Amino acid sequence: MNTKTSIILGLMALAGFCGCGSGSLRPPFQITEVRQPCDNYQALRQPFFGETHVHTSYSFDAYVFSNRNDPNTAYQFAKGQPVPLPDVFAVGGTPQTRTAQINKPLDFTAVTDHSELFGEMQICTRSDPSTPGFNSLACRQMQTEQPNPAPGNPVDPLTVAGLWSLLPILLPDSAVPMPFCADPNVDCKSAAVSIWQEEQNAAEAAYDRSSACSFTSFVAYEYTAQPEYDNLHRNVIFRNANTVATPISNVETGGPFPPVLWDMLQKQCLDAGTGCDVLTIPHNANLSGSSEADPAGRMFPDPKDSREAANRRAFEPLVEILQHKAGSECRFDRLANQGVQTVDELCTFEQSPKDVLNPSAPSVPIDEFPTRNMLRNALKDGMALAPKFGGINPFKYGIVGSTDSHNGTPGNTAEPNWPGHAGTDDAPYARLISGVNRNPGGLAVVWAEENSRDAIFSAMRRKETYGTSGTRPIVRFFGGWNYDVTPEALCGNPNRVAVGYASGVPMGSDLPKRKGNANPRFLVAALKDSGSPSLAGTPLQRIQIIKGWVDSSGQTHEKVMDVAGTSSTSGNELNTDTCEPNYDAGFNELCSVFEDTEFDPSQPAFYYARVLENPTCRWSTYACKAAGVDPFLSEAQCTAKAAAANAQALADGEIEAGDAPFDNCCLNETNDSFLSRTIQERAWTSPIWYEPKS
Repeated sequence: MNTKTSIILGLMALAGFCGCGSGSLRPPFQITEVRQPCDNYQALRQPFFGETHVHTSYSFDAYVFSNRNDPNTAYQFAKGQPVPLPDVFAVGGTPQTRTAQINKPLDFTAVTDHSELFGEMQICTRSDPSTPGFNSLACRQMQTEQPNPAPGNPVDPLTVAGLWSLLPILLPDSAVPMPFCADPNVDCKSAAVSIWQEEQNAAEAAYDRSSACSFTSFVAYEYTAQPEYDNLHRNVIFRNANTVATPISNVETGGPFPPVLWDMLQKQCLDAGTGCDVLTIPHNANLSGSSEADPAGRMFPDPKDSREAANRRAFEPLVEILQHKAGSECRFDRLANQGVQTVDELCTFEQSPKDVLNPSAPSVPIDEFPTRNMLRNALKDGMALAPKFGGINPFKYGIVGSTDSHNGTPGNTAEPNWPGHAGTDDAPYARLISGVNRNPGGLAVVWAEENSRDAIFSAMRRKETYGTSGTRPIVRFFGGWNYDVTPEALCGNPNRVAVGYASGVPMGSDLPKRKGNANPRFLVAALKDSGSPSLAGTPLQRIQIIKGWVDSSGQTHEKVMDVAGTSSTSGNELNTDTCEPNYDAGFNELCSVFEDTEFDPSQPAFYYARVLENPTCRWSTYACKAAGVDPFLSEAQCTAKAAAANAQALADGEIEAGDAPFDNCCLNETNDSFLSRTIQERAWTSPIWYEPKS
């Protein structure tokens, strides 16, 4: 930050200036940047839909699968512009014959490319051939998907990605750059700074600083710690244009050590005196594995001490509940009729059979699955651990959803015609269907006064957020002690949001001080996705409230309660021939006031809302139908169609002998633990917590 900017920001703070629209001088959030006031400012806040996890051609694993969309292109996609996608046969020129376009533009996006190989990617893919290191073996491996690849180089993208990630990402207790960076003539560090500056330039170019406030971008990157394929990834999101000089990656922390990341961010960002502010978002907890030291899961281990617990809580207000590599809310195996510390059958939603990112890893039986790889269990355990760390709950997370797209296509979550998120590895239809356990991912939603960096970042910090599985229902969730429990009294009140704030707290907050002997009460309301010209919104089915608590002996519990709508599926069945939902069934809006009459004031607890839409066809059902294999056929008919499709794909050179991706089209509710032909899109709010006071 230069001296002139510092003076301007100081004067703004003293004057109470802000972009608050007419009738107000000071916003409820700190202003840290120079921009025009937003015309659209709502004191009671408004929902902004966005993406906090997307990769572009600057990420090594996106590039190797022929994605050439850079950060500028990703932001164009987020704003509604069509972008190219690589063809299935991309070797030798990376033809871009496919296109993608989002159904409805996003409000905000953070591009989060892998920081671990920024320098290497700059040298190998974005530099002049005379640049030292450009002709190294590692660079030639990455360049095989480019025009005129060097003869004899391997062209299998998975092999190249594995070789590139081995030293800087996959080692169990250390991390180093690629070997060619050790050449005295090669300067990977300077190259990393160069590509980091390009990331910042793209974010600045995309950010609307005018009073229209049409789009917000965030400078960000991914910290990619993945010891032996156990995912410990974090998305690092900066509040404004003031960032670190170079990303603090798995290499800089000396290996997969998130606590070291937080310490370094504290020193290089928060304490640097530059106006830098930052938060980190863990993701893919479902694939974080376990170890002898952390048998419950490596994403959410017991903190070593109170300082580590406090740092985790301070730096990580949010967690990713869903992305294209499956969901992390909870887990239930329908065939085993057993869950991971749950009996919630709706936890079958978008699950991976594995618990690590290793493509060759085996499936994990339900009774061996690490418990804290599911977020709900981590939330419960966090309350149980708090007394050990002076009352600090290390897992007090708010919730967002994301895609983890590696196509540079943030928010590309529509189930019909979904093109995948991994370039040529998902090209239709054989490769796409071979990854049948993947899904389009979700969206992050924040309740903020305006669409600016400061307002949205503040909403993230206070956890007034929710995640969706890709659709866009609008969800409110408030908690307090004296809401009127008569639904008509509050749900029918046009000022119910004002009452929600005035008499309680929103999602992501702690309940206020208890009043007398009152039980906690919760106002929850949802409005169905309004849809777009190309894709109609689906009616809502019901709202549930999930409660977790810890009893006097330290044991954790949970309960799922229907509070609005209906659990009945009668009358809302979709047309299995066309996948057309019944838009006349279900609800456009749902609202309820729920009182926890089983409340025990001595027990810590959390509550969050889950909103379910009516059933729709899963993306794989659309893709299988398009490939000529209808999942709704009888088992014998489906098997025969799948065999024919496999044979044709083999003849066309799309698959190798022995591969049978179209067999996945015949997986369904009766023969697979998690896969379904239909799904219920959903939203999860951040929890509201109750903490007993001594």
